[in-house]
Amino acid sequence: MPSPAHIKTALPGPKARAMIARDAEVISPSYPRDYPFVMSHGRGTEVWDVDGNRFLDFAAGIAVCATGHAHPQVVAAVKAAADDFLHISSDYWHEQMVSLGERLARIAPMQTLAGEPAMSFLCQSGTEAVEGALKLARYVTGRPRFIGFLGGFHGRTMGSLSFTSSKYTQQLGFAPPMSGVTHVPYPNPYRPLFAGADQGRAVLDYIRMLFERNVPPSEVAAILVEPIQGEGGYVVPPEGFLAGLRALCDQHGILLIFDEVQSGIGRTGKMFACEHWGVAPDIVTSAKGLGSGLPIGAVVARKSLMSQWKRGAHGNTYGGNPIACAAANATIDLVAGGYADNAGKVGAHFMACLHELARDYPCIGEVRGRGLMIGMELVETDAGHTPARALCDKVVTRAFHNGLLLLSCGTSTVRFMPPLSVSTDEIDEAMTLLRSSLDQALTGS
Repeated sequence: MPSPAHIKTALPGPKARAMIARDAEVISPSYPRDYPFVMSHGRGTEVWDVDGNRFLDFAAGIAVCATGHAHPQVVAAVKAAADDFLHISSDYWHEQMVSLGERLARIAPMQTLAGEPAMSFLCQSGTEAVEGALKLARYVTGRPRFIGFLGGFHGRTMGSLSFTSSKYTQQLGFAPPMSGVTHVPYPNPYRPLFAGADQGRAVLDYIRMLFERNVPPSEVAAILVEPIQGEGGYVVPPEGFLAGLRALCDQHGILLIFDEVQSGIGRTGKMFACEHWGVAPDIVTSAKGLGSGLPIGAVVARKSLMSQWKRGAHGNTYGGNPIACAAANATIDLVAGGYADNAGKVGAHFMACLHELARDYPCIGEVRGRGLMIGMELVETDAGHTPARALCDKVVTRAFHNGLLLLSCGTSTVRFMPPLSVSTDEIDEAMTLLRSSLDQALTGS
């Protein structure tokens, strides 16, 4: 089958091959690179490699490029901040940092859903945000234990790694992780662990059983959960589950932490995914899309909690960096100004296209998601929904060769996370490339 018009060379091209060879000599091999894309530049949803091949980016730097590549408003904000100063440590104050704190306080789900004031701690990444949330939970409760969920991904530093369980390879070779973490199943209606039961209710009952037999609830500082599970397969929980967690936490004086590093900042069509269910956390973590590509993260908590931190209880050098804060301020303005709404509208169109595609391909077991956080789970054509892992890998690889950048998650789910600025025309173009990729993966062409 001929290559699409925008792919001008064999992939990887000669310049890409040369750079990959240079990289192999000096960069850690631990990065989980799926296919040989070597980027030159990008605009919006489009990216080009160093050999001039053009692609649609439906991975967006793992849901980071919320406003698309090189959005003029973000770039202008970064340039203006850089003209003033590049860094002053978090020992001091500056306008970009305070402005970002004010924006985060306005959009925080504890404020929008429960009317509670919020405060933020700024950092550089999602894993650091999770670490900060865990430290805050232990600090204010005086309790040592936590509940996490199988399939969750919360980062790779040692505290967050203790919760990460989307693949065993992430913990392999790094034992022992932080103690005090107990994992429970994440409710997955498509792959039920509890036969004949409401999966959300069954998981809540499982936690109650743990509290009775194994984990004293009076020792649990917090429950850490993704409102929509990311690396675990873009799994959307059943109705009532997050509200049930909230009630369970309130019953036992446990804090509820929502990890919205991937699902937050407009990704699901709302500023935070938890807003779909009207459930407010005590603490929420943010990163990825917050800075449109610049490294920034945030721990956002109820003010009554974060205000308990004493001077020096937690800190960092780069938190509140003016360049990253400027990017985040511009990003939030764009997302609140229309891109979250666009994610909901265009995401609905995308979901409808994928459901139509599923009628033609029995290997598509389920399409699920919210907004522009969408998973397409591929299965063997049997009665047991057996994950089609090899097929998933082939589809992602073929899509790359056809000019569409994708990533997988879970055991056999293709995930779609384009910039929130993506258009319906770009969705339609991507669907054409995806259909071709499925055909090629299934036939081996």
